[in-house]
Amino acid sequence: MLQNEFSKAMDFRHACKIFDENKKISDENLRFIMEAAHKSPSSFGMEPWKFLVITNESLKAKLRPFCWDQPQITTCSHLVVVLAAIDAVKVESGIPMKRFSRRDMPQEKKDFYINLYANHLKETLSSDENVYAWTARQCYIALGNIMTAAAYVGIDSCPIEGFEKENLEKALELDTSKYQVAIVLPLGYRINPQSTQLRVPYDEVVEIIE
Repeated sequence: MLQNEFSKAMDFRHACKIFDENKKISDENLRFIMEAAHKSPSSFGMEPWKFLVITNESLKAKLRPFCWDQPQITTCSHLVVVLAAIDAVKVESGIPMKRFSRRDMPQEKKDFYINLYANHLKETLSSDENVYAWTARQCYIALGNIMTAAAYVGIDSCPIEGFEKENLEKALELDTSKYQVAIVLPLGYRINPQSTQLRVPYDEVVEIIE
C-alpha cells in the first residue's frame, strides 16, 4: 500500500511550467515539505545548505528577470531558493567539529573524525569554487526530497537551473563567502493538465549485477 502511494507521487510530479496564482500552499503542507529538506542526508552529516522560502510578491518579481524571466517564479505560491554553504564546511569555521560533537563520543574520536574529514576533503576545501561544487551536489539530495514530499501532498514543483547566479545572489543580498545559490524551486498548484511523463526504458538505465 505504501509503495503504491509513493509511486503515485512519483507519477504526479512533473516540471510545472505555470502555477495557479490564486491557490496557496498551507502552512501545514509547507512545514511537511520543508521537513523533508531538513531531514535529508548529507556527506559527513554537514547539512551544508539553507532554504530561503519566499512568498513576498515584490521580491519574486525582482528575482524573475535573473531566472530567464520564467513565469514559474512569479506564479508560484512559494519560491524556494536552495543555498549551498561555503564557509560553514571549512574546518577553520569550527562548524564541522560542532557537527561531529552532536554525537556522544570521546574527544579523541572527535579529533579522529575531524582529521579524516580535513584530509579526505583537502582538495575540495581548497577554494570556494571547489567547496561550492561539493555542497551544491549535497543540495540536490534535499531538492529531490522536497519535490517528492510536495508531490505526495499534491503540490507541484519545477526545479530551475536557468538563472544568472551572480545577479540572483546580489538581488538576495547574499554574503557569498557564506552561501551561494545552488538551485531555485517554485512550489504551487498546476493550472494546466500534466504533460506526459517521458522516460528511457527501465532496463536501459537499471542494470542488475549478480
